[in-house]
Amino acid sequence: MFNIFNKKKNKRLYAFATGVSVDLKDVQDEVFSQKMMGEGIAIKPSEGKIYSPCDGTIVVVMKESKHAVGIKTKDGVESLIHVGIDTVTLNGEGFELHCEEGKAVKKGDLLISFDRNFIKEKGLDDITMLIISNANDNKITNFNVGKDMKAKESPLIEFK
Repeated sequence: MFNIFNKKKNKRLYAFATGVSVDLKDVQDEVFSQKMMGEGIAIKPSEGKIYSPCDGTIVVVMKESKHAVGIKTKDGVESLIHVGIDTVTLNGEGFELHCEEGKAVKKGDLLISFDRNFIKEKGLDDITMLIISNANDNKITNFNVGKDMKAKESPLIEFK
């Protein structure tokens, strides 16, 4: 297994959810598909659990809406995991946070759980995006798009 903090080896962010990985350009929201927030990838989840894709520190938590979390690795890669499209309108209903700002996390720690059926009943999409807001001089070399992802295990994004 590769470690994101070892500069001598390729670095990876692992699947933050179980489901199918989707190219960001195919997400049905201009902010994400046009990469206004940054480069990234999405997963169409098959269950309502979001895990940390790496070791790092939680730098931001959307406490009211509970739909997004930001993580920073020791080597400065910053990412944002955003559950669903327009899910901020649910004001946290159907979501549960399992992390706090300033706390260390390990790859595979549970960050957010959510009720997929509730989101669908509200007419919203639960596709979940991982946006790299700062690669900190790490070059993204690969997005594993169009693949079945297993949370905590499948390599999702590779850096050099």
